[in-house]
Amino acid sequence: MILFALVLFLYTALITQLALGIVKMKKQNPIEISVPKTTFSIIVPFRNEAENLPILLKSLERLNYPTTLFEAILVDDESDKKFEVRSLKYEVKIIPNQRKSNSPKKDAIETAIQIAKHDWIVTTDADCEVPENWLQVFDSQIQKKDVKMCIGSVGYTSETGFLHDFQNNDFLSLQGVTAGSFGIGKPFMCNGANFAYEKTFFNQLNGFEGNNNLASGDDVFLLQKALKVASEKIAYLGNINIVFTKSCDSWKTLLHQRVRWASKTSAYASWYPKILGMVVFVTNLSSLILLILPIYQLNLWEMTAYFFVMKFAIDFMFLKFSSAYFRIPFKNFLSSFLAYPFFTALVVGSAFYGKFEWKERQVK
Repeated sequence: MILFALVLFLYTALITQLALGIVKMKKQNPIEISVPKTTFSIIVPFRNEAENLPILLKSLERLNYPTTLFEAILVDDESDKKFEVRSLKYEVKIIPNQRKSNSPKKDAIETAIQIAKHDWIVTTDADCEVPENWLQVFDSQIQKKDVKMCIGSVGYTSETGFLHDFQNNDFLSLQGVTAGSFGIGKPFMCNGANFAYEKTFFNQLNGFEGNNNLASGDDVFLLQKALKVASEKIAYLGNINIVFTKSCDSWKTLLHQRVRWASKTSAYASWYPKILGMVVFVTNLSSLILLILPIYQLNLWEMTAYFFVMKFAIDFMFLKFSSAYFRIPFKNFLSSFLAYPFFTALVVGSAFYGKFEWKERQVK
């Protein structure tokens, strides 16, 4: 019982620390829009995204930014059908991916960077919609703070059903962890759907060299490299400039996505995300164990009830903080709370297997 109490104590301490980090981020000064100067090459890797790409391209057309200062480079990663771009107000190129590693997405980004004509690289995903002031906010940060990397937030588009609510609650928590970790000075996460960096800085960091063996991590490992050499040159945009993406349309797809994300945890250079990930996993595993133990020892029901009530309160508090900060609502919290330990165990177990499906391909 002491072990369960220790796990709960560590979990409470870490999550509370991150919640306080979110509070600290709220005190940041608002970003002032400047006269546009920075030039951007927007890179979008895609595979079989004919349904989603027109939505993204339309949102890029609505950008409040001079079309002479940005271009879009779409990198086709072996789609089954060729995608044709209609006439747009800005420059768009479609190029084939040049595969050379175990990571199709990293290869796609490096392929595009080789022909990118502008000073800054911005990455997003084919199933995203970007806000109208997307590039303006990046530009303002670059001009006023002289940064080399900008990290934006990502949310899910509004949909119905428990599958979406579960993903939204989980993803909102992850975005909260990102904000909280920046708030306490221990950043380790970012999302390639809303990520910008200076092209010369990317080359200075030797790009994705050193982690091309992992299919995922085109964002976080680049951040890890940047933190080592120029942490003061990294800007976190917090709750402004949020890019919205679609949630997974099936539990199977969601499982493979989370396994892909989990597969890079052990490769983090920093100790903090490893400890946080381990404590979160052990806490959820403890939840499952405490559901079973009282069947054999009736006197453990009180301990189980206390553990679940405390974890419920901590998780709800953190999600509430995240929701308020990003101004993204959440629903079905109780159902998500009960399902999450089972889902976490399934993800971790599948991650040990080492294979997952991504963009209709088997990846190790």
